[in-house]
Amino acid sequence: MPGIFILLLCLTFPAHNGIAEDKVLAADLVKNGQKIDLSQEKYRLLFEELEQVHQFTKDEIGAIFKGVKIKRKVLVLMDTQWEAKPYYQYRPRFITKSVIREAKKKLKKHKDILDRIEQEIGVDREVVIAIWGIESRFGTYSGGFNVFQTLNTLFDAYPRRSDFFRKELIEFLILCKENHYNPRMITGSYAGAFGQTQFIPSSFRTYAVSFDGDERRDVFNSIDDILASIANYLHFFHWTLDAPLYIDIGKTLTGPEVIKANSKGRKGVVDYLTVQKEQAIALPIPQANRPLTIVDLEIDPKKGGGKRYIAGYPNFQAITEWNHSNRYAMAVSELAEAIR
Repeated sequence: MPGIFILLLCLTFPAHNGIAEDKVLAADLVKNGQKIDLSQEKYRLLFEELEQVHQFTKDEIGAIFKGVKIKRKVLVLMDTQWEAKPYYQYRPRFITKSVIREAKKKLKKHKDILDRIEQEIGVDREVVIAIWGIESRFGTYSGGFNVFQTLNTLFDAYPRRSDFFRKELIEFLILCKENHYNPRMITGSYAGAFGQTQFIPSSFRTYAVSFDGDERRDVFNSIDDILASIANYLHFFHWTLDAPLYIDIGKTLTGPEVIKANSKGRKGVVDYLTVQKEQAIALPIPQANRPLTIVDLEIDPKKGGGKRYIAGYPNFQAITEWNHSNRYAMAVSELAEAIR
């Protein structure tokens, strides 16, 4: 699901797994199906912006928002996201023999489209197919949550990221108006992502493209548009065709700079020559000599436990712009490897 991260609030809402009993979850503060109070100041300001900045009429706003209610399950799922799982549990959710088989079929079936994508957009076909498979099982499942209800639930009742989902709610209403969609009819994920690409609204408006000869950007039904839009997103973040994704660098980190980079997560970077020196390993030169990220991935205790460390190359980093989780980027990378 592309780019969804923001925090704000003194209350913390961690996952149910292993949390202290005194922590309050967003879902505990509401009832499913309760009407959202549209007279709140934050909704007054939202409606004012929609009317004055984005040219919605009062009648349009009233019709769109009439009777909108809380979807409690959205809040429950927001606090139990799979990106928080250790990698040995996360990986099998997305990479299975059946997914690999289906991905290989899609690679052959859509060869002509993928040829064009590599030639015109410059993104590797296996990665495009891997993201399509992980996001929507190749279009077989795009989510069953009403996107408008979801975005309102998160704006109204998920204080940690209320500002973020306010912005996405506005983006959603604009894209529906631009594309003549009924905002009350689109379904998607519990985080407001939709279509076979699982774009959040701002990602759709920024990165979705038409690749099938018409002017309509259709991430619901047009395979050309779906695959090209995935590629265009990665292209925007400086994807390089046929360049490395990652390199394994061992089960321990042996130098101060790689340890420091690893401690900073996806934003921590280190020069590849430093990685070579500190890990005593030969590495391919990254495109444009750009720095690498140092990622740790949990190994199943049944297989010895501990960590597996990889150096994430610029293309790997581009995938983390789609989804900020290093685990997600690794799953995409390994699924792309499996179908190559």
